Amino acid sequence: MSKASSKDIFPELERRTRRADRDHSEHRWLVSYADFITLLFAFFVVMYAISSVNESKYKRFNSAINSAFKGINDGTPGVLQIEQDSVLQSLIDKRNQQWVESQRLQQQALHNMLNDLNRVLAPLVKRGMVTVQQSGRGIVIDMNVQVLFQEGEAELQLQAVQPLDEVAKVLSENTLAIEVKGHTDNIPISTPRYPSNWELSTARASRVVRLFIDDGVASARLTAAGVAENDPLVAGDTPEDRARNRRVTVTVLTPQVKPMEQGDFWGH
Repeated sequence: MSKASSKDIFPELERRTRRADRDHSEHRWLVSYADFITLLFAFFVVMYAISSVNESKYKRFNSAINSAFKGINDGTPGVLQIEQDSVLQSLIDKRNQQWVESQRLQQQALHNMLNDLNRVLAPLVKRGMVTVQQSGRGIVIDMNVQVLFQEGEAELQLQAVQPLDEVAKVLSENTLAIEVKGHTDNIPISTPRYPSNWELSTARASRVVRLFIDDGVASARLTAAGVAENDPLVAGDTPEDRARNRRVTVTVLTPQVKPMEQGDFWGH
């Protein structure tokens, strides 16, 4: 009887042990949940502890924010706007210093070109057949058509090639744009080749451009145009006045760049 009772006891203990282990495993999540609740409680305690506002610090902070963003509310410059304007003005000043220096170098280059053109064209300048001067648009060379073409024609005379070659050498030393215009007098022309002064003036400008290209001036820098009698040098109608108006004008164009302002910086 005693032995049978022992055999019965051990299975019962084993069953209870397995049941205890199972119950422990099923309720283990309660430990983690309790830890989480404890941490959450501590978090809210800390938040409550720091929620007591220091009124004086709050007022100083509020004043600083209002000052910084004042310009947004009433249109007057705040701290942020003043700092932004200061930095922007510094950038503009630096850019304008570079612009001033580039203008100085450009004017020096134009001055040297003007001297070189006057030198190579000196014989024609002395005869009054050519003028070389600087204008707001750039350097302007006015060449009387008598030096370049026969009357009513657009083929260069032999005597015109050498001075134009010298001009082309000077022009090829820079990269500025060049505008060539043909001008006629106010007497209409009507030939099979040139039905009007428009065709004649355009053909003369184009012929000069072609010579410049042959002499090494980049074609992308050149434009040719004919204006017929619509841009006279003098308004008179005497033979002398008409002779002065028959010309080819070569203009070396100066880039038109102005100093920068704040509105230009933002694209306004």
